[in-house]
Amino acid sequence: MTLSHFSAVLLFSLFTSIVFGITQRAEPKKMIRFAALCFAMFIVGTVAASWAMWLIKP
Repeated sequence: MTLSHFSAVLLFSLFTSIVFGITQRAEPKKMIRFAALCFAMFIVGTVAASWAMWLIKP
């Protein structure tokens, strides 16, 4: 199975966000909200970094 860079980032973001949600919050509702926030921030950060690298390419 071959993953593209973006799908690898999606998988990493998903699993990391789940772990962050479970370990950083005590109530299930807050766990889900925090995990969703972390996932969104990972994806936004990835897209922003991708655009920044595209803009500074030689």
